[in-house]
Amino acid sequence: MSWGTELWDQYDNVSLHTLKGIEFCEKYTHFLKERCNVEMEYARNLKKLVKSYQPRKKEEDDYVFSWSRAFVDMVKELHDIAGQHEMVAENLQGTVFKDLQGLITELRQERKKHLHEGTKIQDALKQSYQQLDKSKRQYERAFKDSEKALDNYRKADADINLSRAEVEKHRIVMNTKASQCEDCKNEYAAQLQQTNAHQREYYTTSMPQVFQNLQDMDERRINRLQSAISQSAEADRNVIPIINTCIDGMQKAAAAIDAKEDSKLVIERHKSGFQVPNDIPFEDLSNMQATENSNHSTPKLTPSDMKNTYKTSTVSGKSRKRGGIFGLFQSSKVDDPKEDFSDLPPNQRRKKLQQKIDAIKKEMAKEQAEREGMLKMKDVYANNPALGDPSTLDKKIEENAQKIDDLRQDLHKFENYLGEADGKHRRHSTSNESLSPSVSDGSTPASQQQVSEPGTPNLQHNVYAPIDGDEEGEDEFETFPIIGTCRALYPFDGSSEGSISMMENEEFNIIEADQGDGWTRVKRDDTSEGFVPTSYIEVHLYDHDQV
Repeated sequence: MSWGTELWDQYDNVSLHTLKGIEFCEKYTHFLKERCNVEMEYARNLKKLVKSYQPRKKEEDDYVFSWSRAFVDMVKELHDIAGQHEMVAENLQGTVFKDLQGLITELRQERKKHLHEGTKIQDALKQSYQQLDKSKRQYERAFKDSEKALDNYRKADADINLSRAEVEKHRIVMNTKASQCEDCKNEYAAQLQQTNAHQREYYTTSMPQVFQNLQDMDERRINRLQSAISQSAEADRNVIPIINTCIDGMQKAAAAIDAKEDSKLVIERHKSGFQVPNDIPFEDLSNMQATENSNHSTPKLTPSDMKNTYKTSTVSGKSRKRGGIFGLFQSSKVDDPKEDFSDLPPNQRRKKLQQKIDAIKKEMAKEQAEREGMLKMKDVYANNPALGDPSTLDKKIEENAQKIDDLRQDLHKFENYLGEADGKHRRHSTSNESLSPSVSDGSTPASQQQVSEPGTPNLQHNVYAPIDGDEEGEDEFETFPIIGTCRALYPFDGSSEGSISMMENEEFNIIEADQGDGWTRVKRDDTSEGFVPTSYIEVHLYDHDQV
């Protein structure tokens, strides 16, 4: 159906309707703008909430329990949900909102153009009506004048008192008026024909075209509005799967909570290793001799012993205070720990020392890899001076060697601390001879030259002192535990002092890892043991928990 035929006489209402349609589009853009603000504000508040409850770096040790890890995972998923709300706001503002703004500007200009054209056509028809009315009035006046002149002529012709000349005069006036009336009649007829033609064109062609243009414009507005609403819904639909995935992640985090495992972690974290104190003996003051004998036979539990016994629940004689939610988001302030962690209970001390040793070994491996890279680069420069001067790396290699030596000394120190904590005393050579030849003289490392052999192995890699309680003074040493396996990549004659020969693809048990001098201590099934070059073997160390 066409507005031009159905609403031919409702031009003003059509104009008002199109204006309201454009204003509705503007209203929808205001809605989108406020919706985007709501989504962005919600996302900001969610992210602010997540940030305030995220664990700090110093609190990472508190997040080993399944319930605390589940909380962190849930918070991370909530952060992702906030990001999806930001995505909705960005899509609405970047696509739908801008598209509608451009449409509104376009519709206003187009509506103004069509209404201007309709006004112009209406003005032309009004002018035609005015011309018709004017010509009709002129024709009416001329007709009346002609009728009056005819009546005067007839009266004069019938009057016998008038002369012939006077009668002729009335006749001439009559003919003139009659001629004028005929001209006005013809002009009126012509104008009427022209006005009717203009009116037909107005109602059948010109104005229907204007109405059709307005109808097309309004239908285009409706279709674009439909598309905008659909895009808004699609923006929500696109993030729903991701939000559902985040919710699934929250459910998975909740399912991962394990009360039994958390209880075990609490034991592992807080177990002191102290023995349960013996019963406090009864002191019979009436029998001083029995009391003295009792003092010689049973040691009293002094207040300091009691303090050590309950060291797991107090620090420096003061109770720990739990801070933050679940004690996770704040850490209590305690005294500065000692270097050898001797202020901790036995179990906790051994755990901290082992962590420190593992960190030092990791740093040593990093420095050794960096050193090998610099030595390779030095060889490349030596073989091709155009690429660089080898001497420029000497200072860095020297600094690297010093770092490795310092780390080795730290490793020796903390292994001694661990030995003390375990009731053992490990001895390591701390002289500069413990450095591998590649560290001391800058020669090519074994990783670059596959079958190169390191210097003489350090025979005091890991020598244990006699076991405590050896009253006889016998040289009993604790045997090395097996910490991994290896396979020989190349044959080795074992001519160096303390080394052992091996065949290609022969397998051994590892009883001591490379301490940085390029040698690994291995053991055959027949119990013979010795050192082999680390670069000659493929090493598979067991996990620390298995050792």
